[in-house]
This record gives sequence, structure tokens and C-alpha cells, in this order.
Amino acid sequence: MKLNPSSKSFLFSSTEIPDIFFTDYLPIAKSEFVKVYFYVLFLANHNSEVKINDLSKTLDLDFPTVQEAIKYWENEGLLTKKPDGYSIVNLQELELNKLYSPKVSLSPEAIEKSTETKHRAKVIDSINAQFFSGTMSPIWYADIELWFQKYGFDDQVMLGLFNYAFDKKALTRPYVTTVADGWGKENIKTFNDLEAYFTRRENVKSLNKEIAQKLNLPRNLTQYDEEYVQKWHDDYKYDMSIIEIALKKASNKSNINFKYIDTILSDWHEKELTTIDEVNNYLNATKTKEKKVKQVKKFELEYTQSTFDNWDALYDN
Repeated sequence: MKLNPSSKSFLFSSTEIPDIFFTDYLPIAKSEFVKVYFYVLFLANHNSEVKINDLSKTLDLDFPTVQEAIKYWENEGLLTKKPDGYSIVNLQELELNKLYSPKVSLSPEAIEKSTETKHRAKVIDSINAQFFSGTMSPIWYADIELWFQKYGFDDQVMLGLFNYAFDKKALTRPYVTTVADGWGKENIKTFNDLEAYFTRRENVKSLNKEIAQKLNLPRNLTQYDEEYVQKWHDDYKYDMSIIEIALKKASNKSNINFKYIDTILSDWHEKELTTIDEVNNYLNATKTKEKKVKQVKKFELEYTQSTFDNWDALYDN
């Protein structure tokens, strides 16, 4: 690594980092990656050569971690690989381009001026004050406006979105974007929709716990198990009273699995059984039918055996 500036130049020089880095990049990047980026930025500020092996030794990080960090910042667009090395991307220009990219309908300034979005601007200001202490990155403005238009969220849902991420200690653009997309797929538009969604989630969570207890599972339900439970609750509208009947039937098997339980409940759903009485009546009718089938088979077997016996007796005579 070629770094030979005088001590005086270090004393009076500085490496600038835009505030946008602290609002949009630092919260979601690994600490080791931030360490690498800061040092690369420092080297670039002094026109010094960047070598991954030198970074590994200087920063006391293993070589693969430094490689992963460099790749991460490349993917984020902050570093650009060139034939003779890397170049630092101007972060402020990068964010400005994002802000005015085709997916964005309005810039923060345009939002303030637009009559149509003045009310939304108040909501955005409230989000800025409540969750960012007035330091919200400009790129958030475009994201929020996009979510308003794309998903049709009302004001309370938008505030709820940021409150949810804040409570999860995950107030980052990737996380909030993922949640917003999930709520959009659930067709959540109003606060009543959001309350109903959370109620369903709590009900499913309670079902997961109760089912695990009923089956004496020595583990939590897997993601695939939970998907089955969500289907039974959301699509089939079955509560624990009906699900438990299926669990009891499945418990007769030596190896209980959720696919088999799902087969039982899906059969009931296809037959439009919606209450405990309907399920029990169906099971009793099935049991009676099976009993009659067994009786007929037994009679046929006895009749066949009796016929053979009579033929044997005739043959003996």
C-alpha cells in the first residue's frame, strides 16, 4: 500500500462522508463492511492504491471478509470496478439519480408544491418528525409517495408501516419496502384492513403454539408447517375446535406429518364442512358406512367358505 503523506497533511486533512450514508447505508451494512468502506474512502481521498491483501492486514479482517465487503459496496453502487482497480462513486450524485429515476413520480420539492399531495406531505412530515427526528433521507420521500400510489395505503396505514418497522428496530429501506410489498399483496388499504390483518396473524400464531402443544412436538413449527396452519385459518376458516379433530385422526398414524393433516382438512373443506357438528356427522356417517362394508365383506367371506364346505362334503360322499 503506497501511503506516504506527511504527518502535517494528515493533521489538517479530512475525509468527508455525506450524511446520506448514515441514514441509508450504515444502518443495514455489516460493521466490517462499513469499516472497509471508510478506509477505502480514506485511501481514495489520498490517491493511494487499494489492495485487498493490504486492507485485510491493516483492518485486521480476514481476506474473504474484505472481498465480501468490496463486493457488497459494488452491488450497492458505491464502488465501481475498473480494469486498473476501483473508483469511488459520488454518493450524493447516486442518490440524486435514484430520486429522479423513472419510478419516482415526485421529488420532495414537487410534493410540497403539488395540490394533490399536500395532505400526504403532512403525513410524510409526521413520519420524518416521529421516526427520524427530522433527519429523514430525501429518498424516503419518493418511496413513500410511490407506496401511496402503488398500494393505495391510507394515511394511518402509512404511519402504521413505519411504526411497525420502528418497533422491530428495522427502520431501513429494504425492510420497510419488503413489509410494504407484503401488505400490498394482502390488499391492505385502510386501518381496518390493517387491524384485521394483525388479528389474523395473532390467531395463526396462537394456533401454531396450540397445535405444537397438542402434538407434543419437541420443536417449534417449521415455516412450511406454519403455511399449512395459515391456509387452514385464512382460506378454510377453521378454528382449533375443528383442527383438533383432524389432529386426533392423524395421531392414529405412527408418523404424524402436516401434509397428512392437511389432506384431512382439505377433504372436509371440499365437502363444505364448516362446523363441528357437520364434521362429526360426516365422520359418523363414514364410520357407519365403513362398518356396513366390513359386515358385507364378512358375510361374503362366510358365504364363500360355506359353499366350499358344502362342495367338500358332496365330494367326500
